Amino acid sequence: MDSKPTAPAPFRVTADGFRNLPSMEAPGIDAFIGDVYTNPEESVMASGFFELHHADEPLDYEYTYDEMKIVVEGEFRLENKDTGQVLTARPKDVIFFPKGSRILFSTPDRALAFYVGHRSFAP
Repeated sequence: MDSKPTAPAPFRVTADGFRNLPSMEAPGIDAFIGDVYTNPEESVMASGFFELHHADEPLDYEYTYDEMKIVVEGEFRLENKDTGQVLTARPKDVIFFPKGSRILFSTPDRALAFYVGHRSFAP
């Protein structure tokens, strides 16, 4: 008996995934983040948008997974809290954060990025 290969799941298009992002609830910081897709079809990937507004203090974030970001709007100042490395990322720049990175995020005004993270699927 021949078995037919299973067809892949259909691809998806989601409009306006960057709108109405939930707050990260960081005291004194207007930071918003939301997955557009969280482990679709049991994938190890998750993706969404991250938005940050200027604040007196940077947002401190520790990565428990590998992640890449593409800056869509604005400018991010990125500082590795452990190594002191400092870089600026602007529109169309691509950023890679290895698992275990402790990053301080800041922006002179506002910045928006699209991210893809390698997160384990949890049924």
